Amino acid sequence: MSEYKLHMLVQELIKELGSTLPASEFVENLQPDGSSSSVALTPNVLQSGLRALAHNSPNPDAFLAKYEDLKSKKVHCLPNVVATLSLIAQDKKLREYLRFKASKQLRPEMFATPSTSKSLSTPIMPNSSGKPVNLEEVPGLVTRLKKAASSSRKPTPRHREAERKIRHPNFFAPEVPDWTKIRPKMSRDFSSDIVLPHSLHDIPRMSQETKLMEDLLYVLSGVEGEYITPQALLGPYEARTFIIGEGVDPSLKQLVEKILSLASYYSTIVRFIEEKSSFHWGQVNQALAGAMDQLIQEYKVFIAQLETLTRQENVNLQSIWFYAQPSLCTMEIVANIASTINKAGAKGGKVLSLLHEYTISAGDPKVQKLCTHLTQAASVPYMDILQDWVYIGVIQDPYEEFLVEDNEVIQREDLPVNYSDDYWEKCYIICRERVPSFLEKMSDVILRTGKYLNVIRQCGKNVKPPQTQKLKYTLSEREYCEAIEQAYCFASQTLLNLLMKEYDLMGRLRSVKHYFLHDQGDFIVQLMDMCEGELNKNINDIVPHRLESLLELALRTSAANSDPYKDDMRAELLPFDLIHQMFKIHGISSQEFSESCHADMLTGLESFSFGYEVKWPVSLVLNFKTKACYQMIFRHLLYCKHVERLLGRVWRSNKVCKMFPVSSSQSYRPAFALRQRMLNCVQNLQYYMMIEVIEPNWHNFLERMSKVTNVDQVLACHSDFLCACMKDCMLTRPELLQTVNKLVGVCVSFCRFFENAQKYFVDAELNSMIAPSDAESDVSEAAAPSLEYSSIAIGENFEESISNFDEQFSIALICLLNKIEELAAEDNSEKMLNVLYRMDFNSYYTTLLAPKMVEESQHASKSGSHTSG
Repeated sequence: MSEYKLHMLVQELIKELGSTLPASEFVENLQPDGSSSSVALTPNVLQSGLRALAHNSPNPDAFLAKYEDLKSKKVHCLPNVVATLSLIAQDKKLREYLRFKASKQLRPEMFATPSTSKSLSTPIMPNSSGKPVNLEEVPGLVTRLKKAASSSRKPTPRHREAERKIRHPNFFAPEVPDWTKIRPKMSRDFSSDIVLPHSLHDIPRMSQETKLMEDLLYVLSGVEGEYITPQALLGPYEARTFIIGEGVDPSLKQLVEKILSLASYYSTIVRFIEEKSSFHWGQVNQALAGAMDQLIQEYKVFIAQLETLTRQENVNLQSIWFYAQPSLCTMEIVANIASTINKAGAKGGKVLSLLHEYTISAGDPKVQKLCTHLTQAASVPYMDILQDWVYIGVIQDPYEEFLVEDNEVIQREDLPVNYSDDYWEKCYIICRERVPSFLEKMSDVILRTGKYLNVIRQCGKNVKPPQTQKLKYTLSEREYCEAIEQAYCFASQTLLNLLMKEYDLMGRLRSVKHYFLHDQGDFIVQLMDMCEGELNKNINDIVPHRLESLLELALRTSAANSDPYKDDMRAELLPFDLIHQMFKIHGISSQEFSESCHADMLTGLESFSFGYEVKWPVSLVLNFKTKACYQMIFRHLLYCKHVERLLGRVWRSNKVCKMFPVSSSQSYRPAFALRQRMLNCVQNLQYYMMIEVIEPNWHNFLERMSKVTNVDQVLACHSDFLCACMKDCMLTRPELLQTVNKLVGVCVSFCRFFENAQKYFVDAELNSMIAPSDAESDVSEAAAPSLEYSSIAIGENFEESISNFDEQFSIALICLLNKIEELAAEDNSEKMLNVLYRMDFNSYYTTLLAPKMVEESQHASKSGSHTSG
């Protein structure tokens, strides 16, 4: 972010906060400093910040419990929030300010004005219970209203379903009733009816064990027993607890409680399966629920085997506990996975990330095998979407689970002209919360692969990868990573060949350079000769069709006629000048310049630019933003060329002074010297921009383009080329461009002054031809132009006006050289110093500047000593 834009944003923020502090104090702290290194968010730093927050908290236990709850939900921004809160806690002034603002918002006085404070002490409105509302209830009402308003803005399931149908019109998701609520008895989980267990006081111990074994078979299957009943759930995702009837032998009760953990796991898993099997939870959760359902079927087989052994009277509670050990381990792992996913509210890629964490953190090979099985089963639909994306360039993701989000909801042909600008960056984007952790390293490659294939498909080309491989999840990342890399190489090479060979991208860029960067010199001269009269008019007086005809004629009558893409050139009249276009491109907002920009006051020369029509997919490279950058450089060069032509015209008109006597021509020498200084300045400025900036950057661009392997590198090379040209051409710093405009503005005023004085030169030439050689006084009077027709000159006579122009030009040029030297020192840019050396090659302006600098330093030292005294 540029310093100017940062300053404007800080100033706007300070204004919104109602502060009067200067923005410069904060800009210095916000600018990155190469010497300072930011503190990394390590686990030690996070834990120290967490301990400090808990220590300062009124209720440390509640704070830590909330942190653990959010951590269990896998909130990805939690460490950054903790770090921010710890920094706030360390700043005493900020804490006091926030406490003051919070207390101010909670005060009842803020809800009343002096005229209504008395009336607010009485009941003002009835609440839902019919009772009047007092002043003390107003803050609560406001809070509830805010919550209701915020909840009303949240997208409803119906709204999300409508958006899904727009994105995937051919997909139909049936609505399945929630049978667990409509008919609770259809659920495989326990009934919601709470029944107290029967007592076992009157039953002997041996019979108690038999009764408890029979009840356990029911409870382990999700059915309430007679002596063991489930308790009500404390939350939808909480673990199930059970009540055992009174009078049970303590040893039997302890053993039964151990076995009941298996029933608790079963309840958690069954609830997960029934909930996640619905369509809106996505295909990944559905696949995971299906894999868990298979494990539940195996668990039911185990329960059936226990029932057989129980009827044969070959088991007791101890043997049931022994037989349940393998199933207990499996069900515990599956229940923990289900509970973690439920608490996190995860779907899609986030579910796979949680499963992958369980898989790689498992130490037992059997546990790792189980987690791998669940992850592979859940990743099948996700990998199918990934396979279609990297091999075909199509996303079939109706439930928004895939790591790449498709923002293209309508056909590309129906979108506006600027669609290509946002297509590459916004049409397909990565949603980081949907990226599985095992695909994190390949996420950018996956995004680019599908984007390349999608562009090829939109060009009407068939996408046929040389070889395809079934993608599936494995602990060895090499298998699917190699397949993705191969698909990426194919897609990038195919699209690059399509752009370079079939659509001749480099030929297009050379054509743009010919016109926008003044590479075709005779065409620019021909165009200015033809269009100068038209461009000198006001923008409202110019006929666009006439300008188009003149551009067409200039193209046909110059060397540009051999360009195969010349028919794509267009003439444009922009409703803003160069400075405002720079603000638009760099995203800078300024009230001062927005008020001073009036399209009706612009001339054709100030608003004229080229337009260039390109088609898909070349518009990915030559999009609206890059063409705007080319237009800025073109307008800057064109105006400098125009000033050079004006000064050349003045030089031609000054040749009449050769006929003047020596004594008469003495008064014109300062004007001629000033004209030559202006001409040298403008020519050196053009030489610097075209020869020392554009050409070297263009050669570097061609060299880098010869080594590119994908379209992203093409876009990066092109963007770097334009950024380097704009920066070195002084088109990224508003204060620098304003100084250049002021400098060339003085030159234009000087040329207009001489145009108004042109007829006096003609009169002087005629007088010198008919007057005798000794009548020099009459010639001098005729040669000295009157200034009553000049609205630009400041002085009362010719010599004074020239002196004023000289002073203005010197001040503007010295100011420009100063700013160039300062910016070159800040950015460590040696290239920008070249224009400094060319304009001040003999240190003429440095000698003019030195006395002023000494005077300013002496004045500063005197003021400092006076202040200290």
